[in-house]
Amino acid sequence: MQKPACIAIDGPAGSGKSTIGKLLGQRLGYLYIDTGAMYRAVAWLALQEGVDITDGPALARLAEHAHIVISHPHIQDGRQYTVTVRGRDITWDIRSAPVTRAVSIVSAHPEVRAILIAQQRAMAHQTGRVVMVGRDIGAVVLPDAELKIYLTASLMERARRRYAELEQRQQATGAANRQLPSLEEVVQDIARRDEIDRANLQPAPDAIIIATDNLTIEQVLDLISSYLEDPV
Repeated sequence: MQKPACIAIDGPAGSGKSTIGKLLGQRLGYLYIDTGAMYRAVAWLALQEGVDITDGPALARLAEHAHIVISHPHIQDGRQYTVTVRGRDITWDIRSAPVTRAVSIVSAHPEVRAILIAQQRAMAHQTGRVVMVGRDIGAVVLPDAELKIYLTASLMERARRRYAELEQRQQATGAANRQLPSLEEVVQDIARRDEIDRANLQPAPDAIIIATDNLTIEQVLDLISSYLEDPV
């Protein structure tokens, strides 16, 4: 049996899926696609152009013509990938607090999801070997993916990870003078996003569920690799 062509990794905010997806892609030589970045790109564009983030049809039109491209990082500044919208590099812009507050609302619109899911499927099929990360990749976007992983962790653990990530990103981008949210604010934000994301946050029936609270990144990677033939 050959290694799976498509690996789907899902999980709630802060579960570690982006970090695991990136490193697994590197380990296997697969393209890593973070679908959450696509929803963030639409949210960023909506905020830039003054489009109401509660207007699903308007956001869908925006998504259809956003020309979102996710590629390997071309700048060594701590980024996992490069995201462009209409040719503009917005990799760090989509990680701003306003975008983070807006993205769950934007991604909840079925019209937006329909547009981006079609783009995500096309990316996976054109690429061939891909690790795709999101909320419902295994259940909805790539239901035929040969390996489906669902990562989970407690709310507090996910908040601690997200807070550490914010600190690291602040150092990488040289924005030391920018005030970070408190840990309690991060907890509240992730809990809010969990509630908004609930309808779209679903493990596939055949997904392998991995609780990561007491596991290191390397242990999670090794565990996933154990489900592959000839793990790299």
